[in-house]
This record gives sequence, C-alpha cells and structure tokens, in this order.
Amino acid sequence: MTAAGEPVPVPEAAGKPLRAARPPRQVTGLRQRLAELRGPATVPHPMDARALAALAANPGCRRRALLDGAGVDKGALASALGAPANFGQSQFAHQRGNSFEARVKADGGADLVRLLHERLRDGSEAPGPGAVATPDLTAPGPQGRTARTALALREATEAGRWALLDHPMVSLDVAGSPAFLEPDAVVVHPDGSWTVVEIKSFPMVDGSADPAKVGAAARQSAVYTLALERVASMIRRPPEDGGDTADAADAVDAVAVETASAASAASAASAASAASAASAASAASAAKTAEAAGGAETAGPVAPAEAAASADPAGTAARERPVTPAEAALRARVRHHVLLVCPKDFSNLPTAEMVDVRKQLAVTRRQLDRLTRIEEIAAALPEGTTFDLRLTDDGRTPTRPVEELTAAVEAVDAAYAPECLSTCELAAHCRTRSRAAGRVEALGRGVRGELGGLTTMDAVLTAAMERPADDAPTGDPTVDALRRAAALRAEALASHPEAVACR
Repeated sequence: MTAAGEPVPVPEAAGKPLRAARPPRQVTGLRQRLAELRGPATVPHPMDARALAALAANPGCRRRALLDGAGVDKGALASALGAPANFGQSQFAHQRGNSFEARVKADGGADLVRLLHERLRDGSEAPGPGAVATPDLTAPGPQGRTARTALALREATEAGRWALLDHPMVSLDVAGSPAFLEPDAVVVHPDGSWTVVEIKSFPMVDGSADPAKVGAAARQSAVYTLALERVASMIRRPPEDGGDTADAADAVDAVAVETASAASAASAASAASAASAASAASAASAAKTAEAAGGAETAGPVAPAEAAASADPAGTAARERPVTPAEAALRARVRHHVLLVCPKDFSNLPTAEMVDVRKQLAVTRRQLDRLTRIEEIAAALPEGTTFDLRLTDDGRTPTRPVEELTAAVEAVDAAYAPECLSTCELAAHCRTRSRAAGRVEALGRGVRGELGGLTTMDAVLTAAMERPADDAPTGDPTVDALRRAAALRAEALASHPEAVACR
C-alpha cells in the first residue's frame, strides 16, 4: 500500500499495462497489537531465513515466536537487559562474503549457471553465451518485491530458458505473521524447475566442508525452498474465472500474505485438476493428429506419449510449438537439491556441490505448523505489556527501566536450551534466568528428556538423596536410576577418602 492508501501497482509482463493488485488481507487488530509490543515509533526488525530456521528448530519457545513475529530487535533488547549476544559475523567476514558472492555472480550469473549445470549431470544441454536471463526485481517495499519476484518466476518458467534471479524476495507465514525472505539466488531451468542457490564464505576442501556449517546452510535453504513452493503452487493455480494462467496475477499477489498451509492445500487440489485436464487435452490433440496423419483406426486407447511419438517421431513439432502459459505454469516446481557454493581450498575460486534438503524441509514444515499462533500468545499477555526500549532521539540509548523490560520479557514463556546460545540473541538472558530458577533445561534437551517430570535441580537432588530404609524401588525409573547413581557415587568416595567430593 502507498502512503495515500492506494493499492500497489503490480508489474506486468512486457506489453501489458500496469494494474492495481488487490490489497492483501490484513488483520488490523493483530498488526496494531504487534506495533504496541515493539513500540509505536519502532521500525519492525526483519526476520531472515537464519532466524526462521532457528525458530523452527525450537518451536516450543513462545518468547522467540512472539518477538520475531512482532519485529522486535532481540539484539538491542538483550543489550538493554544487560546480557548482550556474543555471537555473529565479524565485519571482515561479512565483507569477504560479499566479495565472494559478487565474484560468483559476475558476468550476469553465467558462470554460476554453468557451475550448476555441471553439478546436475542430467545430460541436458549446457547454457551458451547470452542464454541466461537476469530479470529486474526492483519494486517498492517487501510486498512489491515479493509480487515482482513471483511475476519474474512465472515469466521465466513460461519462457523455457535459463534465468537467474539475484536476491529475489519471497514470503512465508510464521505463526500467523508474514516473514519476507531473501535467498542469495534462484535459478530457473528450461524445464520449468527452480533451484535455490546458497552462497557461503566457508571453504570447501576436496569437495567437503564443515558438517555443522553445511547443516546450517541446508536448514536455511530449506526455509527458502518452502517459501518458493508457495510461489510455485500459486503459479500452478488456475484462475477462478477460467481465464489463462498468465492472467492469474491476483493469485500471485496473494503470495506475500497467505499462510503456507492454506496455499499448499488449495494449490494441490487445483494443480491436480489442472494436470488432469491438461493430460486429457493433450491425449485428445495427439489422437486427432495421428488420425489426420495416417487415417488408420486404433484398436484401443492410445497413451498421449505414444500418440505424440507416432505423429511426430523427431519431436520437431514439440520443439517448434510455443508452450502456452497454462502448460508452462503447470510445470513450475522447486527442486529439493540446492546448490551450495563455497570457496575452493581456501582460495577465492568458487566450487559447488548439490545438497539434498528433503529432510530439513520436512522438519521445517512440521515445526512451523506446530508454532502457536502469535495472536494467541499476545492475547495471553498482561494488559500494557510492551517491549518498547523508548530510545532517545539518536535512536541508540534506551531509557526504559531494566526492571520493566525484564518483567515484560518474563511474561512470555521461553524454552531455553544450550543450543540457543549460537542462534538467539536473548540466549544469555534466558540462560541466566534458567540457572537462577534451577531449571534442568540449562543442562540440555537430552538431560531434560531423561529426567521426565523432574523439572528443577532441587527436585532432582531430592529424588536422588532421599533413600528409604528398605531401599525398595519406587516404580519411577528416573528416580530409581538417580538413587542408584547416588549410591554408586557414595561408594566410590568412601573407597577413596583422599578424593575430593564434587560440589
């Protein structure tokens, strides 16, 4: 929406006029509540794929879901609470990554596409000089860029040629709030499929890299793949008025705000019906062509592929006949293997490998579906709760008392684990509070799962040290194991009096 409240014009294909897209559906009450939570004068902090992957890895953390959904700057909030985050990328590493990415995408992305073609090894024809299209993705605002990206993907799919989308923007629903994501690149193949390209600055030595970093890149790429699947489903969806798929811009415009589950469910049924209709139409057309060419009657039903082969053995008509927008839209799909590009052997030369993200994709989809909706979390907060730092005019110094900020943060339940220290800005604060409360989560998810209903350190020590006179089992395997461990420890210390007991 523009400042005057007018709908944002959506870019159309070449030769078509601009027309106003329908404004996305908005929940005014929720947006107003989220603005109150982060502060009326605070600009929403964008959520990237790295943060979204970390959120999906810990779906039980209502605190992070609410803060990310409201656009709260968790780094600034952690600093104001006195527990600043101690992780992140250095300025040198950031500059090196930008320099390497620019080298990879030089010459209009032709080298990058050739590198992808080499890693595919699918026997297809390599892209020649000038064969890679690079559409312009410029548009006002994240909603405009999301719509422009969807339009560029649709046009590139219809064109049936190689195309490189540099830093496109896609959206994904996160607990009822849209998150706008920006992959490094997306390559459109001549067959209509799309490949996510993830460019990292860590080295790949002899075709392998740090497994932890590769895993993090795979989880991040899975988020992009999930968001692109929404775009593909919207492109495959036939228009409601029965018109051509190329004119279904309203469906494409809705990509930025519709939920992933609703989009996937609606597009699956539409794509299936459209595929059936296209298959039937192709069979009828092929049968008519064969009958006109040979005039012979067939003894039974002829498969579409067999009829097409008999009518045109060389496949010349298939290559010369232009692909209609409807046929091109039906073949839009996202590949589940992403291209990971890294420096080769500590040099600045790029090398790449294909990474299968199907497992990460399934986990991310399942975890995002489990996230509690943001409006439910916000509705359970005490009246007047806000995370506004009340910054000074320079926008750097918070004036909100630490006690008020702490109370606001503690009003939302958190699910701390040691893994949060490398993914969440508030992890240091949550760790301090968890240790102060004696929660067993501070020892790790594995320990927390083994202890069952014992949720505090005091409860664990009490269960381990309280031994009945008859030493009979309690029936609780966790308590019995703790008491057995305490007895073994006591025997070990008694047999070595010179040993110092652990505290």
